[in-house]
Amino acid sequence: RFKQCLGAGSQHWLASGRASPRLVLAVVFVALLLDNILLTVVVPIVPTFLYSTEYEGARSSESPALPEATPSAPGAPPFSCSDTTTVPAGGFSSPGMESSPPAPARGCLQGGEFLAQENTRVGLLFASKALVQLLVNPWVGLLTNRIGYHIPMFLGFTIMFLSTVMFAFSGTYTLLLIARALQGIGSSFSSVAGLGLLASVYPDDSERGSAMGVALGGLALGVLIGAPFGSIMYEFVGKASPFLVLAFLALLDGALQLCILQPSRVSPESARAAPLSTLLRDPYILVAAGALCFSNMGVAMLEPTLPIWMLRTMCPPQWQLGMAFLPASISYLVGTNLFGVLANRMGRWLCSMIGMAVVGISLLCVPLATNIYGLIGPNAGLGFAIGMVDSSMMPIMGHLVDLRHTSAYGTVYAVADVAFCVGFAVGPSTGGAVVRALGFPGLMATVGALNVAYAPLCWVLRSPPAAREKMAILSQECPMHPKSYAPKEAQRELPLTEEAENVQ
Repeated sequence: RFKQCLGAGSQHWLASGRASPRLVLAVVFVALLLDNILLTVVVPIVPTFLYSTEYEGARSSESPALPEATPSAPGAPPFSCSDTTTVPAGGFSSPGMESSPPAPARGCLQGGEFLAQENTRVGLLFASKALVQLLVNPWVGLLTNRIGYHIPMFLGFTIMFLSTVMFAFSGTYTLLLIARALQGIGSSFSSVAGLGLLASVYPDDSERGSAMGVALGGLALGVLIGAPFGSIMYEFVGKASPFLVLAFLALLDGALQLCILQPSRVSPESARAAPLSTLLRDPYILVAAGALCFSNMGVAMLEPTLPIWMLRTMCPPQWQLGMAFLPASISYLVGTNLFGVLANRMGRWLCSMIGMAVVGISLLCVPLATNIYGLIGPNAGLGFAIGMVDSSMMPIMGHLVDLRHTSAYGTVYAVADVAFCVGFAVGPSTGGAVVRALGFPGLMATVGALNVAYAPLCWVLRSPPAAREKMAILSQECPMHPKSYAPKEAQRELPLTEEAENVQ
């Protein structure tokens, strides 16, 4: 009888948990957290890993007489960025060269032409995730409208786990590229289904904004943890270690999804979603998507180019390459949680407009830094401003589809994720080429000016008109109460509440 009571109690707990929007928010938070840790953990690892395996490997094969350096840890790079030993410019000594001046410290990497080409290659590798995600997102949006959000969320976890394991054991540029592209597929399933699921369980516009802010806090925390975690683990443990830790955490996320979401059930949305072509013709949705795209394009261009620029100008230790992104990550975490609530009071359009202007000014200040401490201010301003834009625009996307279309959210958050992906695809893929043509300061000036110029367009979102067929409905609502645009039958048929009603 005790076992039966225990089993009944656990079933009741699971049923009530599946009906709780807060537990759903926790699942989405963890999914976005792991996705973005994997997104940024590679930022400090890939440039130095490719340098150590390709450039230094080629040099060691050309000059086998050179003594080999003793690695500091298994799997660690064969050089130490903090090593101050000087070597002749040619990498070897010969008679008559004793009086020649020493080359720069080993902390400044040799091979300027290789580093210039690596800007482009690393940028393409980082952009491959966003390019694949850009192609997959519309199909995931259509899929969620047909089968619901639960199965796509679990598919995203499965693909993400495979990508993480592949990163751990990839030793060539080609395998790293495939792992990054595979991550894009998993991220598409997780982000589109997760944000759509949140919008469906939080039909009230004000509550939805707060929930989106918390969920984006998971994204911010992942960005915060990823780069420093990757650089420290790579420096002191080895390349595979951060990815194996992430793979273990991904398994825990899969277990959480199995308990809360029941990914074997098909739960299509009750409202017929607006076609993707209709949403892409909506000027208000396009303005919101453009704000997401251009504000995130700045940090997307920084990811592949800032570590290499630091290696060429600041000669930093390896661990500082990831720590340079720490101020941006912390301020983004603060910004998303603060403005998830505050933006609804001050006006989300105004919050976004100010955020985009601050993004542009911060990017213009990045090349002025002469050491890692000079990057704290610009990067902190950049992260805080992007947090303002993201925490404002993601609820606006759900509000616009409620106001002007039908309350089915898979497709509109596919559009929002496409906007992210365009920024993270165009940014890294073109950033390396722009750096070679204009230099790193020219790149930052171009993207910064683009954000400042786009900011006034956010004024268009100040008071978007409703669709004609919804005007009569909205005019009957009491203006003193928060508006909930989801149809009543859709709220009664939320997939997460069905089982709780059956248990009761």
